[in-house]
Amino acid sequence: MKRTTTLLLLCILFAFNGSAQQVIQRDPMISAMLAEVSPDSLRSHIDKLVSFGTRHTMSTVTDPKRGIGAARKWVLSRFNEFAKQSGGRMTATIDTWMLQPDGRRVDQPQEIGNVMATLKGTDPNDDRIFMVSGHIDSRVSNVSNRESDAPGANDDGSGTAAVIELARVMSKYSFPATIIFVAVSGEEQGLLGANHLAERAVNEKWNLEALLNNDIMGSNHSPDTRLIDNTKIRIFSEGLSGFETDKRAAGVRQYGAENDGKARTLARYVKEVGERYVDNLEVRLIYRNDRYLRGGDHTPFVNRDFAAVRITEMNENFNNQHQDLRTEKGVEYGDYAKNMDFEYLRKNTCLNLASLANLAKAPAMPQNVTLEARNLTNTTSLFWQTPKAGKVKGYYVLMRETHMPFWQKKFFTDKNGLTLPYSKDNYFFAVQAVGEEGHESLPVLPRPSMR
Repeated sequence: MKRTTTLLLLCILFAFNGSAQQVIQRDPMISAMLAEVSPDSLRSHIDKLVSFGTRHTMSTVTDPKRGIGAARKWVLSRFNEFAKQSGGRMTATIDTWMLQPDGRRVDQPQEIGNVMATLKGTDPNDDRIFMVSGHIDSRVSNVSNRESDAPGANDDGSGTAAVIELARVMSKYSFPATIIFVAVSGEEQGLLGANHLAERAVNEKWNLEALLNNDIMGSNHSPDTRLIDNTKIRIFSEGLSGFETDKRAAGVRQYGAENDGKARTLARYVKEVGERYVDNLEVRLIYRNDRYLRGGDHTPFVNRDFAAVRITEMNENFNNQHQDLRTEKGVEYGDYAKNMDFEYLRKNTCLNLASLANLAKAPAMPQNVTLEARNLTNTTSLFWQTPKAGKVKGYYVLMRETHMPFWQKKFFTDKNGLTLPYSKDNYFFAVQAVGEEGHESLPVLPRPSMR
């Protein structure tokens, strides 16, 4: 269903404690940023990435015009150009290290690097980080073939172009929290750059609240014409992370929280905010970490207990992925830009922008969220403490039936607790902080309190 492009009233929500009504609407600043995202700009990013011939992880890093090294330097040059319009808030670098042979997909020592632009938050008391990524490397049929042309227009020029375009637009604006834009290397050789970056986030104790990983998200050209659709996008999310699963399993099983891990909570957030701002785009929540036989750069973050999801087009064309450039029996194989839909890529880029901007403008998440579980009641009482950062107007208590995939109701309150006439046995609940301009934090699921 098409939504108006003007300021949109989505719903009016009431709390049961007599507080004022809270209206959810589009933020004019976020809408203005979305209007700056350009299909032509995205196409130019893709064309430049393809022009390097191959961006294979093991390709040359010294040739000024061909290979992964030249591609990384070009992305860095774009980030540095955008930094000039940031008022000193954005800085860019290539985080490099040396790969050593592993007997599998790395057959010789090789310099590898993630290209990163950091848009520093304006609130000195807010250490939150939100990250968006795409992988810059490409490949053909043989994963070890570093010489043949591998355009990688959609896999993953689309994700990398989206990251570049987001940096171009968002660098002109300021946010209380920090946003990192990263073109990750080494995905095709085994998520190497993502593993390096996730481990760095752990070691340096980043307060990384969310990662949006974009991989293969710019085409609707499926070989099956029945599956061509530029109005839907998938978000893959893990229910249970691989981090200390054994220690958490008992609590998850007892309270039925198998569907409410950090990644899945983030996915629901992206769906709600993205559909609020981006017209003619339906976000489909895919409740698994990734597709069969494939992997993505969000996984190393999920495995280290960060909220991370994968954003991918609705119907992939496998004739255009991981293929030598050729024509067989009238079928053309290869990941060319001509197979992409740049209006579709624009919408998917806007999905990322709306979510990142709303998160970075919102307060931090409420602290110590609890659900009173001492007594048998047909009501539910929740309590929480003020976030560590950000100016808070109030809070939303979210509610859904246990079988529903996303939140059904929100109740607004300006207090640090709320009692609802709904049984905790029949619903799931969460709490999110709401800023003075209406931006919502990520939801926090309560822990049962027996005291």
